[in-house]
Amino acid sequence: MVFSGEQNPNRGQQLAMKSAPVLQLEDLVVAYPGSADPTLDGLTLSLQRGERLALVGPSGCGKSTVARAVLGLLPEGSRSQGRLELMGSDPRRLRRGALNRLRGEAVGLVFQDPMTRLNPLISIGDHLRDTLSAHGAQAARAEELLQRVGIGPERMNSYPHQFSGGMRQRVAIALAMALQPPLVIADEPTTSLDVAVAGQVMAELTALCQEAGSALLLITHDLAMAGRWCQRMAVMQDGRLLEEASASEVLLQPQQPLTQRLVAAARQREGGATPQAPATPVVLELHQLRCWHRLGGWPWQPQWLRSVDGISLRLHAGETLGIVGPSGCGKSTLCRALMGLNPVRGGEVMLQGRDLRRLQGQDLRQARQRLQMVFQDPLACLNPAMTVIDAVADPLLIHGLASQSQAREQARTVLASVGLDASLAQRLPRQLSGGQQQRVAIARALVLQPAVLLCDESVSMLDAEVQAEVLQLLRQLQQQLGVAILFVTHDLGVASGFCHRVVVLDQGRIVEEGPGDVMLKAPAAAITRELVEACPRLPQPR
Repeated sequence: MVFSGEQNPNRGQQLAMKSAPVLQLEDLVVAYPGSADPTLDGLTLSLQRGERLALVGPSGCGKSTVARAVLGLLPEGSRSQGRLELMGSDPRRLRRGALNRLRGEAVGLVFQDPMTRLNPLISIGDHLRDTLSAHGAQAARAEELLQRVGIGPERMNSYPHQFSGGMRQRVAIALAMALQPPLVIADEPTTSLDVAVAGQVMAELTALCQEAGSALLLITHDLAMAGRWCQRMAVMQDGRLLEEASASEVLLQPQQPLTQRLVAAARQREGGATPQAPATPVVLELHQLRCWHRLGGWPWQPQWLRSVDGISLRLHAGETLGIVGPSGCGKSTLCRALMGLNPVRGGEVMLQGRDLRRLQGQDLRQARQRLQMVFQDPLACLNPAMTVIDAVADPLLIHGLASQSQAREQARTVLASVGLDASLAQRLPRQLSGGQQQRVAIARALVLQPAVLLCDESVSMLDAEVQAEVLQLLRQLQQQLGVAILFVTHDLGVASGFCHRVVVLDQGRIVEEGPGDVMLKAPAAAITRELVEACPRLPQPR
């Protein structure tokens, strides 16, 4: 396989290429434009055909930069030196046409969020046909590829928004494997999926790689998942290779202090003792809440998707209630309905004794100050052109609660309370790490002094160590402020150690409720058992 435009090698060269590494990095240095310090600083790594290597490390260590460098997707003006070879070619030295052929024929990429990579105006079938046609392959194989990832041919004409997160990720896998490339890079491919769907997606991806003889480079912060699906594991820190060995060796006998901390944090999130619930007044109460989405049908006989179908629950001041369930069960719809972002079809939402559904105008505006939300992806919900201090002060200005100078002063106080240094106040969101971005999002939600904080998968994108730090921060703030937290997650282990109570949703209804540690040991509902069984676990020391 040659992408430089030269003549094909002879048979001896082809045989030699088969035994050579699919990917070879030696002393690779990459620095982004305007950055004095390199993101990759002398990285050495190799990957053979059929191997599965997990690349792990804390946020900002350079994992995703490796993928960008291999695919030739570094920003213009980036500086790079050292050896980088993919199937014998250096992507940095290829012309545009050869580089486009390399992407797809030599390396396939599975992104973290396929919805942002799929064209919303093109059907799923056309996505596959366009990829195949662009590389001279038979477009007729599109239907076969879709079936290989468990999606029926009747969905060929569907659009991305009509698929669930798991189905969109399966489409992304089909696109990455369309040309059976020697290397597949999966960059956090299951972060936004529940554990059951994540397990299915990883099983399909590894099976397809094994069948095609492709190497898999899995970039992830989930050590348990990395240990389950990969043979080797490489730990990165500050752009360097810190430790590399078999997955079991790294997880059972970590040699470096960072690896030891990551493994310890990963073991902690697998389920701890459920904290004691406080005896405090109820601040949020739901009665038979319903959120239905119309799918079509005749005007006199509509078809409905019952995303939330009669949920009743109570949340006390200073209490954390976990909402757990598979993708599509209604977790995020519930949060968005409480925030007024999704229409409510029926039921009551009582916030500190007032029914939000009966309030209008200024009364509703004032009541909503007491209910704030922390989203899953802070970078997507923070204004990229607004500095940290302005982002946190903005809610006070919107609600007319302070002058410009007063809002900034209150913002500084809240930023300090979430552990952010004053030197970060004038930075833009993209200049912060993932953990720092999430702290800004928490500060922005707390600046209005809410009674209830909705956390929708707010730690799922963070590595285990930063995740533990953010959860500890939320605990401390809850104790100081008495705020109630509705904590939405697909990870029952995290919910068990963090939440006072846990409810499990399935198809818009509550199917189980109780302490998280009890559910982990003796799940009663079928979906709870499925979530517990699908959750990857770290190997236990003998």
